[in-house]
Amino acid sequence: MPSSQGQNRLDAARRALTHIHEQLELEFSIELWDGSSIPPGKTGETDLRLVITDEMALPRLLRRPKAKTLIDLYIAGDIEIRGGTLFELATRRPKFKSRVLRQRLNKGLILKAALPLLLARKKSDGSGDGLGDGSTAGKGSDKADIAYHYDVSNDFYRLFLDQEMVYTCGYFTDWSNDIDTAQRDKLDMICKKLRLKPGERLLDIGCGWGALICHAAEHYGVTALGVTLSDEQLELARERIAERGLFDKVSVELRDFRDLEGTFDKISSIGMFEHVGIANHESYFNTVNRLLEPRGIYLHHSIARRGKSTDAKFNRKRPEYTSMLKYIFPGAEVDHIGMSVRNLEAYGFEVHDVEAWREHYARTTRLWAERLIANKEAAIAEAGAERYRLWVLYLSGVSMAFERGTLNIFQTVASKRTRGLSGLPPTRADLYS
Repeated sequence: MPSSQGQNRLDAARRALTHIHEQLELEFSIELWDGSSIPPGKTGETDLRLVITDEMALPRLLRRPKAKTLIDLYIAGDIEIRGGTLFELATRRPKFKSRVLRQRLNKGLILKAALPLLLARKKSDGSGDGLGDGSTAGKGSDKADIAYHYDVSNDFYRLFLDQEMVYTCGYFTDWSNDIDTAQRDKLDMICKKLRLKPGERLLDIGCGWGALICHAAEHYGVTALGVTLSDEQLELARERIAERGLFDKVSVELRDFRDLEGTFDKISSIGMFEHVGIANHESYFNTVNRLLEPRGIYLHHSIARRGKSTDAKFNRKRPEYTSMLKYIFPGAEVDHIGMSVRNLEAYGFEVHDVEAWREHYARTTRLWAERLIANKEAAIAEAGAERYRLWVLYLSGVSMAFERGTLNIFQTVASKRTRGLSGLPPTRADLYS
């Protein structure tokens, strides 16, 4: 039996949320912490509903109505989605524009109902285990930042990645392909774009668990070096190299690629550039140029934001974007495709091809999210409930961002600029044969 204050908060929340549900014509129900629902009776296991499990969730959200608060509540389990996924909840969101939504709501009624909630005792903020306490976005990810994301555990990533554990965008020659097929096709497309030949030396910057360097050595006859800053990735990559008998062809090192010496015929950077930080772009491209043979090919595979009419507008970041960097990729930053191409040309490269893979990454991250949700119990046992919820939120949210076009991803092929002909084929036909 709730106290009188607790009952007042419950009644206030019910009044406000009933009004919001009716006026916004929500196509899912809202379940309160006492088990009641808005509209009444929609608490079956298969009923899609947003569940407020803790009575202090609404007071916290009212005091700090920010994306961070909402994320904290979700990570802590104070707000949950039951009877479906975030994807389904998003498809049933209000179809009206924000201005129309605001006009529909009775602000006086909501403010009156909010008063007892605002007076509720404040619960400590945060998700409870320090998730998201990484470094500041934009400076570049250091080894600790990389460990925060990639050293969760190899077994955790096995729950949703493909058999080769490729943690970057797949390539779907058919939208019905499974994740294993899409990732094999992606590895092969990268090798084709690099025009790899037997005996060449390949450097993969940010090699992950070693899928690309092993594939390139086995199928294209190259000698490959991968570098990573993740201890977990290094250990598994070396195990896989040993299992495949590739010691004479493939090696992995735990080191910053900027410390490398010598040169390579081909260089790939697949999903690593986001960790560099915009302030470090000059150093990054100069290093790649130094490590690449003249007319050597560099494949630049990176997420991008949409370009804006001015740098000032581009530098204004949406709350959900900054939250993603804080919680998921501390130290990271994402540029726009124009910035990438400009930097490549400015620091000694000739750009040959730019291909958009936005819809491929929307599909990839959706499959990852669905696989992780399907392995919920194992994921929680491996990494904890809070990290499981954080990764589900991240993968689902990113998938929808790519689907809607607020995030993009491009593969850009460039070569180290010299005078004369590039030596590349006259068409792209060889890539699709």
